[in-house]
Amino acid sequence: MSTLHLWRNARVTTLAGDSPWGLIEDGALLTRDDTLLWVGQATALPHEHRAHIAQETDLGGALVTPGLIDCHTHLVYGGQRANEFELRLQGASYEDIARAGGGIRSTVAATRAASDASLLSSATRRAKVLMADGVTTLEVKSGYGLSELHEGRCLAIARALGASLPLTVRTTYLAAHALPQEFSGRADDYIDAACEWLPRLHAQGLVDAVDAFCDTIGFTPAQTRRVFDTAKALGLPVKLHAEQLSNQGGAALAASYGALSCDHLEFLDVSGVQAMSQAGTVAVLLPGAYYFLRDTHLPPIAQLREHGVAMALATDHNPGSSPGLSLLLMLNMACTLFRLTPEEALRGVTVHAARALGLADRGQLVGGQRADFCVWNLDHPNELAYWFGHNPCMRVVVAGKERTHG
Repeated sequence: MSTLHLWRNARVTTLAGDSPWGLIEDGALLTRDDTLLWVGQATALPHEHRAHIAQETDLGGALVTPGLIDCHTHLVYGGQRANEFELRLQGASYEDIARAGGGIRSTVAATRAASDASLLSSATRRAKVLMADGVTTLEVKSGYGLSELHEGRCLAIARALGASLPLTVRTTYLAAHALPQEFSGRADDYIDAACEWLPRLHAQGLVDAVDAFCDTIGFTPAQTRRVFDTAKALGLPVKLHAEQLSNQGGAALAASYGALSCDHLEFLDVSGVQAMSQAGTVAVLLPGAYYFLRDTHLPPIAQLREHGVAMALATDHNPGSSPGLSLLLMLNMACTLFRLTPEEALRGVTVHAARALGLADRGQLVGGQRADFCVWNLDHPNELAYWFGHNPCMRVVVAGKERTHG
């Protein structure tokens, strides 16, 4: 039997409608099982629902927002790369380290050597830290296995993560992340292999989307196109690590496939912006990587705004270029480094992050959406981007049930 639960006495940030933030004073949310049945001012609660409410929770005037969505992470991996952090401080570039055999390849070696149990354990610890920040949905990419066996292991561990925690986990196949040692000098052969593995891993139910790294130390546009053609034949959506270190025209290429998102985008040009706008592709900005690599080339925020490209934010959690585990900190970084407004930043980890994952059932607090929301010890939603080094999250509701840990 369905159960109606009224969550009342809240300042509800719906992120819907025409008013700033979609803010409702003296707001309430009515959930039925895992779904939001109604959201509005408490005095406007429809009479037909009042007699059927089985449970009420007084939120004490706290702020409520949609559950946060981290739409770009590399959460499953072995080891760490603190030594490379020191090398960069001494003057080595990210590209220098990668070309010398470090970077992604070093994480691949550590990941392949790790047991499934240790990979799941470390990924679970990381996920719980993100969950404590109010994350209710996240994406996990592969890309640290770079063989059929190990890419499959990483994707299966991501699936297990979602099954074991009160958290939605979306999986993305990123075999085209780097060239493994055994394929040195044979990038085209490796792309052939990655395209052969994809249908088999998809048949095992391990893949929700397909990504690639199209850049100077990644793969060429032509190689990326082959990966995307394979994904398209399987009916899988695509996304792309694009224009992070150089402009390879990757964003326009991805947009031509109707990509869910293009991510990083520091070197994105106006033609790429226009292509993304026409395709409805989301720009996923990753201020953690920008900060950690001490980048100085800003993504074209003004052009993205001008052309109406939705901007999402994510942690890009990974051991090499963005080891942070706070999506709230990314809100602050996006405002201070990229000059997003606080409302743009919050929409970037809710409404637009959901779009970047192809999820239409979350990201706003309106009737019919999934009942994922956060309760904050704050007066106004702009404070989410203002405070840092402090977690004001009081409680998290996932699919209509209060999360007891995370």
